[in-house]
Amino acid sequence: MNLRLICIAMLAVTLVSIGSPGAVVYAEEGNAANNTLLPVIPMGQGDACVKDTDFMRRNHMELLKHQRDETVLDGVRSEQYSLKECLDCHAVAGSDAKPVTFTDSSHFCRSCHDYAAVSIDCFQCHASRPESGILTDDHQFSGVFPGTAQVNGSE
Repeated sequence: MNLRLICIAMLAVTLVSIGSPGAVVYAEEGNAANNTLLPVIPMGQGDACVKDTDFMRRNHMELLKHQRDETVLDGVRSEQYSLKECLDCHAVAGSDAKPVTFTDSSHFCRSCHDYAAVSIDCFQCHASRPESGILTDDHQFSGVFPGTAQVNGSE
């Protein structure tokens, strides 16, 4: 039974590695989490996010849900926690230098959500890239997760 579980785990890791090249990196040498797969998270544009990175990683959905409720139920439209503002700052350029859509594996939201196996339904109704469709050089996908070694970048 244990051998079967080990084989299944090895197969799963292999399929993840083959199925999405460049989507994960290995933790830095000397790190306690050595050889742990991590998502590749593209950096956002701008000086700072609306909240610090750790807070946003854990609570972004609560902020988006709160914004949704204020907009839909109360008619209040603020930009601080709007999905549009997130996309404007965190757009990732494809090989054609235009923002990728959610269907592209390098999309900012997909980097963590694919890694965590969490589905996203925002883009069934909302646009998954900035309205302007134009990106600056700051939006180029670096392929680097903070605190990890460089891996092959985006396409």
